[in-house]
Amino acid sequence: MRQILAIAWKDTLVRFSSRSELLFFIILPVVFTVVLGGALTKLGNSDSRVPVLVVDEDHSTFSAELLNTLGQSTVIRTQVVDRAKAEADFAKNASPVWLTVPAGFGAALMAPAAAGGGVAQSPAALDLRSQPNNLNAVAAQRAIELAVGQVTRPLAAAASSVAEAQSIKPFASDAERQAYFTASLAAARAAFAATPSRVVVTQPATTIQASFNGNAQASAGQLITWVFIPLLATSALFAYERSSGTLRRLLTTPAPKAVFLLGTITGQLVLALLQMLLLVVFGALALGLNWGQSPLGLAVILVSFGLASVALGTLLGTFVRTDSQASGASLMLGMSMALLGGCWYPLELFPPLARTASMVLPTAWAMQGLNNLLLRGQGLAGVLPQAGVLLGFAALFFVVGVWRFRYE
Repeated sequence: MRQILAIAWKDTLVRFSSRSELLFFIILPVVFTVVLGGALTKLGNSDSRVPVLVVDEDHSTFSAELLNTLGQSTVIRTQVVDRAKAEADFAKNASPVWLTVPAGFGAALMAPAAAGGGVAQSPAALDLRSQPNNLNAVAAQRAIELAVGQVTRPLAAAASSVAEAQSIKPFASDAERQAYFTASLAAARAAFAATPSRVVVTQPATTIQASFNGNAQASAGQLITWVFIPLLATSALFAYERSSGTLRRLLTTPAPKAVFLLGTITGQLVLALLQMLLLVVFGALALGLNWGQSPLGLAVILVSFGLASVALGTLLGTFVRTDSQASGASLMLGMSMALLGGCWYPLELFPPLARTASMVLPTAWAMQGLNNLLLRGQGLAGVLPQAGVLLGFAALFFVVGVWRFRYE
């Protein structure tokens, strides 16, 4: 045991002989976590609705009601601007649709209705312009027509009520007709607002509601990335001591080869676990992430990932001949496998074939396990499948790496 600890301490001193190692150990992981977390949060909160330029030149109760109805749409996102800006933005194709509510829009709706006739056809009173051959413009037009219908239906119902009342018993004065119309309009609005849905959507009951969290994605992804790369760089330790001749001398000592390998692996794994602990604490304190809801599940997935990574680094050390080759290979493989494993961007954004192919990477399984803890609220049982796969990777890499290990 003393020999293993001595080798682990020796490798730690070699690794941190340059202060630049702190850059990869804690500084870059923290910086990338903060920057990428902000970018992913903005992406997750982005509004995908179709932008619509709206110019309100009427400023009446009905134009305000129309704008409020449009603002509640799940299809379009209104941008209320003046005419000059609308013309400039529409000319630059900044929006596929430009809607103008002209002056007198509300009065045009109210005049025939209050007089006991029909309701004015409001779409003809609106100025609606759209970019040609634009599918978003078509969708926006349908949403605007729906909103206009929601505004004019109570007017039509109130106008019909006035006409029916007039046919039964004529109004004594215009004031009486207006009062009746106002009361009918209020009743129609209340009736339409209380109209029950004809389609009821039901979903299976779930105990956990998963949602995207940019900070969680960044914290877990950058933890995996910046722990994975140094563990792959375990190969550089073997390559350095092989090229300098110290590996041959170490293996001629009474300590068995297994002791040397175990000491190197143990030292790198302990440093990786310390680095992961620091990044978890940073995510919890600085980003408000709930890393501690299942400490045992977190420990299992992190240790499994660390073993798989250091085992891959051991295997990589049997293929490279110099420490510069090992450093370049570990950085290239680490970044590539982290990106393809969903550490930088969610796997859900990848094509189906790429998502399936990513399952051959330990980074993808580690990311899935951490997401189960952070985003899906699962515990130990939720990460056991991922931990099992990672331990399988570790066993495979260790067996092949030890079999190929040479000191020349």
